[in-house]
Amino acid sequence: MNRRELLLSGAALALTPGFARAAGVKPIKIGVMNDMSGVYSDDQGIGSVIAAQLAVDDYAAKLGVGAEIVSADHQQKPDVGAAIARKWFDEDHVDVIMDLPNSAVALAVVAVATAKNKAVIGSGAGSSILTGAKCSPIFIHWTYDTYELGHAFGKTMTAAGGKKWFFITADYAFGKDLAGNCAAAVKAAGGSVLGEARHPLGASDFSSFLLQAQSSGADVVGLANAGADLYTTMKQAHEFGLTPKQKLACFVLNMTGIPALGLEVAQGSNVATPFYWDFNDGTRAFAKRYQGKHPKKMMPNDMHAGMYAATAHLLKNYAQTKDAEDGLKLVNAMKAMPTDDPLFGKGRIREDGRHLHPVYLMEVKSPAESKNKWDAFKMVSTIAANDAFRPLSEGHCPFIKA
Repeated sequence: MNRRELLLSGAALALTPGFARAAGVKPIKIGVMNDMSGVYSDDQGIGSVIAAQLAVDDYAAKLGVGAEIVSADHQQKPDVGAAIARKWFDEDHVDVIMDLPNSAVALAVVAVATAKNKAVIGSGAGSSILTGAKCSPIFIHWTYDTYELGHAFGKTMTAAGGKKWFFITADYAFGKDLAGNCAAAVKAAGGSVLGEARHPLGASDFSSFLLQAQSSGADVVGLANAGADLYTTMKQAHEFGLTPKQKLACFVLNMTGIPALGLEVAQGSNVATPFYWDFNDGTRAFAKRYQGKHPKKMMPNDMHAGMYAATAHLLKNYAQTKDAEDGLKLVNAMKAMPTDDPLFGKGRIREDGRHLHPVYLMEVKSPAESKNKWDAFKMVSTIAANDAFRPLSEGHCPFIKA
């Protein structure tokens, strides 16, 4: 771990004074690892630390357990993520690692954790291979995945008339998996894929990719990227006049980017999400507390909500097991207990580690429909958990018996 990561870890700890301790029970130590400084820093970043700490504030003392949170920046590099994980487990006595946007980093961290029998919970991680071919019995995938996003969009938008697709894809595991899952759903629904352009992470000029999409004649341009890459693509697509002639399928568009992006650019885009801050009294109460602690006064997105919900469930199980040394034992306990929290409601963790919950198809409001800069989405439909996520039998997770 370099000096920068140590400083970030210290900064996170400074945000969380006075963590709860319970007599005779070692506090569980949770490491939040994500992008603190790059293209995903608003989508996860310090917001994930805040969300986890809110869960600790709400549940730890009530359950009679202690909890401590540390954090670090993986810099979008698998080797950095793996090195942080080894130091956390071997030297800093971290019990559980959480969040992990960037699926390549997530896979590297899961490999380290599997060898050391430590639990990992992904909220920002997206690739569905994490509960498929690359699954691990110590991993839980909480918020979303590329199968869920790809199939939700591919099936619904193709059925609605978007038969011809072109993809602009982030050139790493997450983007490729997302585009591949959507392409499969498009073809299954009777559509076709006309082409794909892949871009490096953190690109600033998407003109050549957008020109390819524009000239392809596609009905739908699928944006299989996220964070600042997604927002830049959408802004430049608007400038190039792609919309409304071609529909944009923005798979990972969420609340954190809407104000800067602007409703004029984003209006009419569809979003598939398990959480929206303005759903009900429970989500609004959480969002108000979260916003009050966020340095940029942002509202939470689904991945931040996933950090809160997953941390709450983790603490409930730690209160029963009182042992986080054995990662497999802890994860199996979490799978056995039904999930229930004010943000995701009732759900469960499947044998392969996939958390199951409903997903909601939302549409971005027009400027005329919105009451304030965070009033961005309106409900279109609800997708049941069993319809949203890949069937267990199709994941081919190696440790799941046929």
